[in-house]
Amino acid sequence: MNDIHRIAVIGLGYIGLPTAAVFAANGIEVVGVDINKAAVDSINRGRPHFGEPNLNALVRRVVEAGALRATLDAEPADAFIIAVPTPITGHGIAARPDISYVEAAPREIAPVLAAGNLVILESTSPVGTTERIAAILAELRPDLGFPQDRGDLADVQIAHCPERVLPGRILEEVVNNARVIGGMTRKCAQRALALYKVIVRGDCRLTTARTAELAKLSENAFRDVNIAFANELANICDTLSINVWELIAMANLHPRVNILQPGPGVGGHCIAVDPWFIVASAPEQARLITQARLINDARPGQIRDQVRAAAAAIAIARPVIACLGLSYKRDVDDLRESPAVDVVRLLGEAGFADLAVVEPHIARLPAELAAVGARLEDFDRALADADIVLLLVDHMGFRQVDRGRLQGKIVIDTRGVW
Repeated sequence: MNDIHRIAVIGLGYIGLPTAAVFAANGIEVVGVDINKAAVDSINRGRPHFGEPNLNALVRRVVEAGALRATLDAEPADAFIIAVPTPITGHGIAARPDISYVEAAPREIAPVLAAGNLVILESTSPVGTTERIAAILAELRPDLGFPQDRGDLADVQIAHCPERVLPGRILEEVVNNARVIGGMTRKCAQRALALYKVIVRGDCRLTTARTAELAKLSENAFRDVNIAFANELANICDTLSINVWELIAMANLHPRVNILQPGPGVGGHCIAVDPWFIVASAPEQARLITQARLINDARPGQIRDQVRAAAAAIAIARPVIACLGLSYKRDVDDLRESPAVDVVRLLGEAGFADLAVVEPHIARLPAELAAVGARLEDFDRALADADIVLLLVDHMGFRQVDRGRLQGKIVIDTRGVW
C-alpha cells in the first residue's frame, strides 16, 4: 500500500516534468525542483519549457489544480525522485560519464531529508551510482540510517528505477511501459514499487539497484549494436554497389531476422551516450559495444564524404546544399547528440559555404552551425535553390515531398525514405 502523499521531483527536464505531471494527475502532491529559473517560472504559469505531445494541457491542468508547482530549492517530501541529466565528457573511447548533476541532487535534498523518506534515482547512470547517492546522504546526514549500513532497518529507503520512455510518446510510456525497480534492499524495492503502482499499468519487476542500472544501459547498448550492424552493411553496400535498403528488406524476410535501418549516425541522450557508461565501467570486456559506438560515431564523417564526392561530380564551385533535418529523430525538436548536427558542422568545416538548413521544429540554429556559415531556411526555398538535397531526418513533411521537385538535383537520402 502506498503511504506517500507528497513527492519532490529533482530535475524538470524531458523525464522529470512529465513524471511529475503524471503523479500530480493521480492524486499525489508534487513539488518540482530545478536550477533553471526560467523553466521554474514557465512551469508555474502552466507552460512546459520544451515540446512534448499532450504535455501542455496536462501541466496546465495540474498546476491550475494546485497539484504541481515548481521551485528552485528542495522542500520536505515523503519521496524524492531524482531525474537530472547524466551526460558524457570527451568523445569516442575517451568518453566518460559525468554524474556531477546526480551527485548534486543528494546534497540538495539532504537538509530536508527525514526518517521514513524514499529516494529514487531515475536518471540513467553508471553501475554503482545509486550506492554513491546513498554514501553522500549518509555522510551529510549521520543522524539517519541508510540501507548500506542498516539494511531493511534503514530510516531512508533508496532505489533505482530507470526511465524507459521515447520522446514524442513520453506521457503514454510513463504509464504503460514495464518498469525495472532496483532497490538497495528488498524493502527499498517494495517501497518504490508501491509508489510506481500509483501511475504504472505496465509490468513492474523487482531487482537489485546494480542490476537495474545495468539493465537500462544494456537496453540502449543493444539497440546501438544493432544500428551499427546496419550502418556497417551500408558501408559494405557502398563498396559493392548494392542498395542497402533493398538488401535489408530482403534479409528481413527471414522470420528470425530483424535488421534495423542505417542512417547518418545515432543521436539522443540515450543510445548515443549510455553504451559509453558500460565501456567506462568494464573497458576490456565491452569490446563489441565499443566497436559499435565507433562505427556509429563515424557515420557523420562518411556522409560528409558522400556530399564531397557528389559536389565534385557536378563541378559547381559553390553548390547549394539543402540539409533537411537537424533533430536526432523525426518529428521532434530534440537536437541532443544529433548526428544531423554533426553532418552539417562537418560540411561547414570542409568549406561548403552555402548550407541551407531546414528544421521545422526549431526557431534558430545552434551556435556551432551558425559559426560555420549555415543558415536556417524555409523548406520550399531551400529545395528550389538546392544543387544537392541531403535528407538527414525523415520528418513527415520531408517524407511526403513531391518527388518531381527532386528532379535535376543530386539527392543523398540517409534515411532511405525516397
